[in-house]
Amino acid sequence: MITIDGVTKKYGQKKVLDDVTFTVEGGEFLSIVGPSGAGKTTLLHALIGAEDIDAGGINVDHYEVEKLSHSKVQEYRRRIGIVFQDFKLLPQKTVFENVAFALEVAGHSKGFIQKRTTEVLKLTGLEELRRHFPRQLSGGEKQRTAIARALVHAPELLFADEPTGNLDPDNAIALGKLLLKINKHGTTVIVATHNKDIVNTVKQRVITLDKGRIKSDKKNSTYK
Repeated sequence: MITIDGVTKKYGQKKVLDDVTFTVEGGEFLSIVGPSGAGKTTLLHALIGAEDIDAGGINVDHYEVEKLSHSKVQEYRRRIGIVFQDFKLLPQKTVFENVAFALEVAGHSKGFIQKRTTEVLKLTGLEELRRHFPRQLSGGEKQRTAIARALVHAPELLFADEPTGNLDPDNAIALGKLLLKINKHGTTVIVATHNKDIVNTVKQRVITLDKGRIKSDKKNSTYK
C-alpha cells in the first residue's frame, strides 16, 4: 500500500529526513517513534502531502504523493483519515455534528450521514456523548471525536500525528486500544509519536528514527 523510497528533506543545510526507505502493507499498524527532532512529524506530513521533500519518492495506494497538484492532494486526502494532536473540532457543533460534517461537505444524503455517523460513534465509544459540545468533553473524548471524524468516510488508511500529545497516561493507553481496534477492523494505521504508553499498548511494528535516519524497524515491538 505504501512505499517510501530514499526520502530526504532539508531545512537549510540540516537533513531532517535522510534517505528514509521502507514499505507498509495494507492492514499493518505502524508506530514511528524517536526523540524530539528525529523527523517523525516531518515524515508523516510528507506522507499526507503537507510537506515537500527534496529527494526520493512516496507512493500511497498508487498516488505519487510528492508529485501531486493541489487539486490532486485534496482528492488524495479525502481517501485517507488524518488525526492531529490539537483535535481541530468545531466548537459550535456537537460530537455528532462534528463527525457528520465530514460527510455533509462531501454531499452525502441525510439518511446515509445519520447511519454512518451513528456506526462510527458506536465504534469509538461516543454514542452517549453525541449531543455534547467540545467544551463539555475531556481531552480523551475530544481525541476520540477527532478519530471518529477521520474514520467516518471509511478510509483504508489512518494517519495520526502525536495523537496523545494532550492526553494523560490512562487516556493514552485507551487511545492505543482504540486505534488497535480500528486496525483490527481492516484500517491501516500509522502513528507518529514519542509516547511510550501508546506504542507499548499496541505492540505492533515500530520504526525508530534518529536524526532523520531509520535506526531500527521491528515487528511486534515496544518502545523503551
